[in-house]
Amino acid sequence: MSDTSASLLQRLREQPQGEAWQRLVGIYTPLLKQWLGRYGLQASDVDDLVQDVMAVVVREMPQFEHHQRAGAFRRWLRTILVNRLRGFWRARENRPQAGGDSDLGQMLDQLEDPQSGLSQLWDKEHDRHVMARLLEQIEAEVRPPTWQAFRRVVLDGKDEETVATELGISVNAVFIAKSRVLARLRREAQDLLDS
Repeated sequence: MSDTSASLLQRLREQPQGEAWQRLVGIYTPLLKQWLGRYGLQASDVDDLVQDVMAVVVREMPQFEHHQRAGAFRRWLRTILVNRLRGFWRARENRPQAGGDSDLGQMLDQLEDPQSGLSQLWDKEHDRHVMARLLEQIEAEVRPPTWQAFRRVVLDGKDEETVATELGISVNAVFIAKSRVLARLRREAQDLLDS
């Protein structure tokens, strides 16, 4: 993980390539594929649409303004996804389509509406997915004892004294491990997750 204190989105705005871009792709490609897969698309179309969405993100990232609004990036990404899907289906209007396409416009309208159940599902799945991916990335970048202490306290809900005893380290070392990993997680998640 980068040692910079800037969030992933800040690093992407400053330089939309390299390590920050790879991190974003690694986080969001599986989520976008999962969502696009719900629309009865062929795997090659899903791959093309994911590339389209990510191309818009990288092209427009320098102009994206978060303004500390909860869920701003998540909503922006969802809007890009909806617009790319609408464009895809418009381009295919004259081609035979699989059954169920008549409901597609209605589903996309729901996805655009922040109050709809589908939109709220996007928000929940987004946050769950992004958190899991960030934790995977951080785990690969910290020493195993640091990760074990963090995981046992924060993810498993064990108290620091118990974890210190289990791992054969001091309680202070457990607190330090927890603090370091949480700081990295907060930094990476800033602007991607609401809290």
